[in-house]
Amino acid sequence: MVTEDYEYLAMREASSVVLLESVSYTVAEREGLMKLNPSTAHFKTLDLGDVPHSRAGKNKKVVTLIMRDLTKLKEGAALRVPLAELGNTKENVRSALNRATRNAKLNVATATDDDFLYVWNVAKAERPA
Repeated sequence: MVTEDYEYLAMREASSVVLLESVSYTVAEREGLMKLNPSTAHFKTLDLGDVPHSRAGKNKKVVTLIMRDLTKLKEGAALRVPLAELGNTKENVRSALNRATRNAKLNVATATDDDFLYVWNVAKAERPA
């Protein structure tokens, strides 16, 4: 059995009255609330080969298409992706694209206007800081 006392001190700004209140409570400790059988597993198991090792997020399809097109893109050219076809906000797609290009060790730059997302390959020396 555990007993603890807490004192709360509150001061009111408008007057010089100090309110001192003492609160006491008791907590009963119980053992064995959850009885476990150590000989059996609590969760189901499966082979590691059956575990998914990739995440298919909301933006995977559009990011995969952009990444594929980036590999085929000529130097000095940019992709022009209609914002209406993104399926999500341009900020979320740009974030997902940024994560994917960093994982693939690609250097790309992006820009947007009211209707399009522009994406192009950048040489390492050209990349803005």
